[in-house]
Amino acid sequence: MSGWSRHNGTAVALDLESVDTDQLIPARFMSTPRSEGYGGFLLHDLRFGSDGEALADFPLNNTPEASVLVTRRNFGSGSSREAAVYALVDFGIRAVIAPSFGDIFASNAVNNGLLPARADTATVDSLIGYLAGGPAKAHVDLDRGMAEIGGVRVRFDLDAVWREKLINGWDDIDLTEQHRPAISDYRNWRAESQPWAFPAERAAGSSTDAQPSK
Repeated sequence: MSGWSRHNGTAVALDLESVDTDQLIPARFMSTPRSEGYGGFLLHDLRFGSDGEALADFPLNNTPEASVLVTRRNFGSGSSREAAVYALVDFGIRAVIAPSFGDIFASNAVNNGLLPARADTATVDSLIGYLAGGPAKAHVDLDRGMAEIGGVRVRFDLDAVWREKLINGWDDIDLTEQHRPAISDYRNWRAESQPWAFPAERAAGSSTDAQPSK
């Protein structure tokens, strides 16, 4: 996964509260291999009518190039399905700006390069009102914690570790890997000082790279 610190794109508004992960990607589509892409399933039951035709007035249908989504509180609530993030990312969404997010959704988003940017309700209200007139150019700057949409500046909250992960393109495993030397040193120290804590077939102080005996 490639990291990013600045993004220029197009912003649209999704004027809905509590859009949950079941709406972001209905469960019936989750048997599709990820390699085929999930973007076409994003918000499927809101984007398409019962006849399967795209609804012309839905923002992501009339602005398929959208990469920044401005929406209301509790975005990504519901079940923990990571496929909801896949659908957004595969569609081309790089950042979602909202007053609040489902906790698991936000963590999954960061691990897949998607910014969950928390902005205060008044600012989001203003942005949604502005975007009611149509999409607007957007610039997102992770280093500054700032977005600019159609000339409106938005400051957003972002945990420092999440910022680091997004900029470097890291997930949780990649983040842990950055501490490999310290982890290895601790493991070796413990193996020497507390050998009884290790399986008998592993020699005290053996390297973390050693292969287990067969």
